[in-house]
Amino acid sequence: MATSVEKEIEKLRAEIRYHEHRYYVLDDPEISDYEFDQLMRKLQDLEREHPELVTPDSPTQRVGGKPAEQFSKVRHQVPMMSLDNTYSVEELRDFDRRVRELSGRSRVEYVAELKLDGLSMSLIYEKGVLARGVTRGNGVEGEDVTANVKTIGSVPLRIDGRKLQVIGHPERFEVRGEVIMPLKMFERLNAQREAAGEPKFANPRNAAAGTIRQLDPKMVAQRKLDMFHYYLLVGGDVPLKEHWKTLEALAEMGFKVNPHRRLCASFDELLEFVQEWETKRNELEYETDGVVVKVNDTRLWEELGNTAKSPRWAIAYKYPAHQATTVVKDIRAQVGRTGTLTPVADLNPVNVGGVTVSHATLHNMDEIARLGLRIGDTVLLQRAGEVIPQVVKVVKRAPDGREFHMPKRCPVCGGDVFRAEGEVAYRCVNAACPARLKESLLHFAARHAMGIDGLGEALVDQLVDRGIVKDAADLYALTQDQLAALERMGKKSAANLISEIEKSKKVDLARVIFAVGIPFVGERTAQLLAEHFGSFDRLAEASEEELEQVHEIGPKTAQGIAEFFAEERNRKLIEKLRAAGVRMEQEKAAKKGPQPLAGKQFVLTGTLPHHSREEASQMIEEAGGRVVGSVSKKTDYVVVGAEPGSKLEKARALGVKTIDEDELLKLLK
Repeated sequence: MATSVEKEIEKLRAEIRYHEHRYYVLDDPEISDYEFDQLMRKLQDLEREHPELVTPDSPTQRVGGKPAEQFSKVRHQVPMMSLDNTYSVEELRDFDRRVRELSGRSRVEYVAELKLDGLSMSLIYEKGVLARGVTRGNGVEGEDVTANVKTIGSVPLRIDGRKLQVIGHPERFEVRGEVIMPLKMFERLNAQREAAGEPKFANPRNAAAGTIRQLDPKMVAQRKLDMFHYYLLVGGDVPLKEHWKTLEALAEMGFKVNPHRRLCASFDELLEFVQEWETKRNELEYETDGVVVKVNDTRLWEELGNTAKSPRWAIAYKYPAHQATTVVKDIRAQVGRTGTLTPVADLNPVNVGGVTVSHATLHNMDEIARLGLRIGDTVLLQRAGEVIPQVVKVVKRAPDGREFHMPKRCPVCGGDVFRAEGEVAYRCVNAACPARLKESLLHFAARHAMGIDGLGEALVDQLVDRGIVKDAADLYALTQDQLAALERMGKKSAANLISEIEKSKKVDLARVIFAVGIPFVGERTAQLLAEHFGSFDRLAEASEEELEQVHEIGPKTAQGIAEFFAEERNRKLIEKLRAAGVRMEQEKAAKKGPQPLAGKQFVLTGTLPHHSREEASQMIEEAGGRVVGSVSKKTDYVVVGAEPGSKLEKARALGVKTIDEDELLKLLK
């Protein structure tokens, strides 16, 4: 008999699965994100209290799992073949002719589906539960990426048994499809990588492929991949007589199937679909570069057979590439919202895919070096969907071509341009640079920075565009009347925001250090700097050598901090904040009790039986100890819980003492 807890857990799982399907598959949510998060949190709490009831198909397992050491190889039961490509209507007609001749039919019915620009994936289900996710690999053998596939919201972890009746309730079946990265996520990911000084992905397909092979499933979950399903196998065979009915069956079972498909009774209908989507595809939120054409009658698939690499019953019609050649007239540095300088090519205007293009991103100096590009060269330009045009290669060298060098001063504000050792990105270090001001203000007001609730994107846009705020310190000079006169701001909202700004003057020094946007200084580093120096004045005067003496501060971070304070305008910003009443010194905290762990360094690994890592870290730090992220010879203790990672092996190799939670509690006493 199921206990009441088991019943509650299963009820919660069913409810969450229902809402996941509405959100990820139907794109028609019934509840808010907050309400969904509350359901998930309740399930997580129950499973934490009753770990014996956790199942592989539970919705909580989408973002769980330890990082993989490597991916194991898996052989496909049926090879995942690639499709032949065709680039013209004449070649498509030839395909139709061959199919009719080989099948002995005067007319053949086709299914037309959009060709998604992602990576193929095989999903194996056993007793209705997702058992394995495998990449296409070489078509015969792929990699087991199950933990990563589970993070994709549109992939069902479990299929309701009643829905399996459409394919005869098999014990085991396989579904294939395409994993993609939506364009909005692609743009957000590249912006994050640019801000971090990492090379940007060339296109969404590369980003999706790189993501699915990440060893840490939690990283994959953050990148919000999607998957469309289009193929079904039971016992290695196609169970239904029509491919169109297969797509309908997949949708009925709860899989996400692309809605942009058509059952074509004739070649003319097929051609109409192909031509219709050549321009419409640019309106989609994901990349597609053609149309996949499949014979609808699956009984003909075996009769038509395969070549060595491709089936004869399907073909991919690819749209003409959005490419053109043009001349690079000049290269200039463009300052992004995070202060990163990106080289941009100014081009002789050229039509690419129906759009006149006169500029193209060159990403970074490493990309210019890879291309061997000089001003005056003739280049091949590519534009895919709504993605910014990019230079693919140099096709003709200019005899008098000029090299491009990144400017030493910001082209917008004249501030110093800084590039940390080992970094790709060049950055303007002026925190008040107009090009990065809006982003700087949003960061300054963020919850873990100054915590100014109510200062959102729309309001920041108005304050900057109207010239009311020119740096973060100007926020403290705002009046209630000024704010009330802005769009969507009344007297009450203005009064509330003034109150929030006033409260922010009293936040801890660590949060102020984090808020001003020093390169490579996150929340943790800001806390270490505040504890070590105690005031903004001492921090500003510290040399790179002194900064490197701070625990966990390396040469790159030390250089970034020194460059920040070497910029005179940043020092003036700090002085304006001080004059406005913002706290510039660390408040001396009263000791909460004895410090038995003073001077000791700890590393935590695995799951502790009675406390979360955050709770354990807080107890250690309140007792005078320090918690760090990696094991070294300086580490005094490694606290080991259930399922420890590689940190335990490193501790043993270095001879660092390992203890469990009970021994930690004894040390604390």
